[in-house]
Amino acid sequence: MVGKVILIIILVILIGIIVRNVVIVPQQHEYVVEFLGKYRKTWGAGLHIKIPFLEAVVAKISLKEQTLDFPPQNVITKDNVTITVDSVVFSRVFSSKDYTYGIEDALYALENLTATTLRNILGEMELDQTLSSRQEINAKMEAILDAATDPWGLKVTRVEIKNINPPRDIEEAMTKQMKAEREKRQAVLEAEAHKESVMKRAEGDKAAKILAAEAEMQARIAVAKGEAESIRLTYEAQATGLKYLSQANIQESVLRLRGIDALKDVADGRATKIFMPTDLSDVVSIIGAVGETLGIGDAEGIDKSPEPAPAPPEDPCHGDSASKITQEINAQKKEAWLRQNAKG
Repeated sequence: MVGKVILIIILVILIGIIVRNVVIVPQQHEYVVEFLGKYRKTWGAGLHIKIPFLEAVVAKISLKEQTLDFPPQNVITKDNVTITVDSVVFSRVFSSKDYTYGIEDALYALENLTATTLRNILGEMELDQTLSSRQEINAKMEAILDAATDPWGLKVTRVEIKNINPPRDIEEAMTKQMKAEREKRQAVLEAEAHKESVMKRAEGDKAAKILAAEAEMQARIAVAKGEAESIRLTYEAQATGLKYLSQANIQESVLRLRGIDALKDVADGRATKIFMPTDLSDVVSIIGAVGETLGIGDAEGIDKSPEPAPAPPEDPCHGDSASKITQEINAQKKEAWLRQNAKG
């Protein structure tokens, strides 16, 4: 009976020992195992059984990326301005063995390394450069920290500068400078807008004058073309009248009567000289009619009153063109009769 109890106790102890030495490693974790105080191996995610009393898990390492938000650091820039810089470092463990045995406290070491690296980088820059070169600072920090933490089993994946806070008086001066720069840009923009407006107005005036000049030129061309067409039509009408006269074979007596009508118009009481045909025999035969027509026998004095102002020339393109042409034909008939009598 006592032997059975002892056997049961031994079995329970063995089962307990086995259960305690069955290890399940979670995903994204690694366990560092030592054998009699010496590194043996690293367990990945899954089921593992360790040797009782001989093997021990000395470190449980998370492989997840960690966010390390370190306290703000006071940094002196190249132009002797003290600023406060707040940074964030993202890192992950890529070697559990190096992370366990490479350094005593890797995160504390990384915090101090970040502070010293910030001071070195920003100490070579002026204040304005530090405010406008965050991407450059981040890249330099990442390269330096990643190289320095490789022996520790750490991989620095990213470094970000959260805040750069200059002293209050410097901040106020920067605010005034920014305000002055914006006022300057505003003044420049207003001047450029005024300049552009003046230029546009000048271009508009120039275009208006050019259009007005072109319009006036077109109007003058149209008037000139109208006058040229009027003259052409007048001379064509005169030529047509002469052609018709030459083709009509008008009798000499009719031409003489038309000549007497022409002389009547010439001797309107204002002329001081009257030219008579050279053929006196013919003139004598019609002297009675000429004297009656011209009023030579009358003792009428020469009209010396002011000659009425000539009427403005009519535009052949407007008004009664047919009447104008008729008058021109009659005038041509008179001239032809005078020329014929002169030759006779």
